[in-house]
Amino acid sequence: MAPSKSTKKAKVFHPDSRKAAQLARTQLRKNKLSDARSPDVYGFFYHSLPPEGVLSLQELHSLVRDVWLTRHDHELEEERSARRKGRPKSTKEVKLEEIKLRESEEYRTGMEVLDLTHTANVELFRKWDQTEAAYVQMLRFIRITSTDPTHPSLRQTDPHPSANESATNVGSGDPMLT
Repeated sequence: MAPSKSTKKAKVFHPDSRKAAQLARTQLRKNKLSDARSPDVYGFFYHSLPPEGVLSLQELHSLVRDVWLTRHDHELEEERSARRKGRPKSTKEVKLEEIKLRESEEYRTGMEVLDLTHTANVELFRKWDQTEAAYVQMLRFIRITSTDPTHPSLRQTDPHPSANESATNVGSGDPMLT
């Protein structure tokens, strides 16, 4: 008699084994890459800057709300129209919906963006060569929310020295920033 086929069990590794450490490192690397803000976020804001001057807080909110959060809408609509009735969503459609939901929730609860309302910060940002993401970390960031669009908060208080020339002059002289 032939042995019956048994279901394969998931391989379990000892927590201190080399293989377990290797899998943990791989998973950590994947998480870092997915969680890290990619340079395209900064590139978007770089190309959205006006040729001269800075953005007002209302312009920054409209840029995030009307352009950044809606950038996948066309692609998402194409995926929906390509799907036949009664068929499950494609992987691409699910990913786009997750991205859109995650980013809109982040904007609702507080999204950290470059402070494009501060003159010195914008001048430093314009000098960026768009290749080194570490340069952007020296700039000043603010947290904006859709629930309270008139009161941003300063996230990074000790950025590049020239971007922090006056701690009270946050956002084009707006003393409301804390």
